[in-house]
Amino acid sequence: MDILTQAIADTAPLHLKDANGVLMYSGEGADRRPVRVILHSPGSEAYAQIETKQTQRVLKRLDDNDGKRTAMSAEERLAQTAEDLADATVEFENLTLADKTGRALALAVYGNRSLGFIANQVSKALADWGNFKGAPATP
Repeated sequence: MDILTQAIADTAPLHLKDANGVLMYSGEGADRRPVRVILHSPGSEAYAQIETKQTQRVLKRLDDNDGKRTAMSAEERLAQTAEDLADATVEFENLTLADKTGRALALAVYGNRSLGFIANQVSKALADWGNFKGAPATP
């Protein structure tokens, strides 16, 4: 068996659900489009950079606190989660928030506690490599 047939794609879409678990759409009738987020896969270089940043944050926190383990505040945790998920996000499709675009849009969505159901979905999707099964990587 050629193991590369099992490789995951670098990115994949996630059709977002609302807080009730119902798939979200923008528009109506012929203009109805799925609200999706395109994510970097856990096997991508972009995701590896996120993991490196997470490790660096942990080490810095330990250094700043003389090696003692200390809990983050709720605000720090929200901000760091928003940063990590924004780094994992390629783009949103059919989702708007005021006039924000790109990374600013991702940070605004993931950093908004009342939209936490979106961050939860994205975190869960990123943890499941099977969500990125697609065109195999080239050798």
